[in-house]
Amino acid sequence: METRLRSILKAFIWQLIGLTVMTGVGVLVTGSATAGGLIAAINTAIGFLTYFCYERVWSRIHWGRSQA
Repeated sequence: METRLRSILKAFIWQLIGLTVMTGVGVLVTGSATAGGLIAAINTAIGFLTYFCYERVWSRIHWGRSQA
C-alpha cells in the first residue's frame, strides 16, 4: 500500500508540471500573465485535491497488483 506522504509528494510534483503548462496555455489564450496565472493556480488547487483523492482510492484497490 502507498503511504499518504508518497501520494502527497506525487500529487505535488504532478501539479507543478500542470501549473507550468496551464500558465503557458492561460497566457497564450488570454494574453495576460496575471489572468493566465490565476487560471492556472485555481486549476492546480482543484487538480491537486482531485488527484490526491484519486490516488488514495486506487491505493485501496488490489486488482492488477503483482504479489512480488
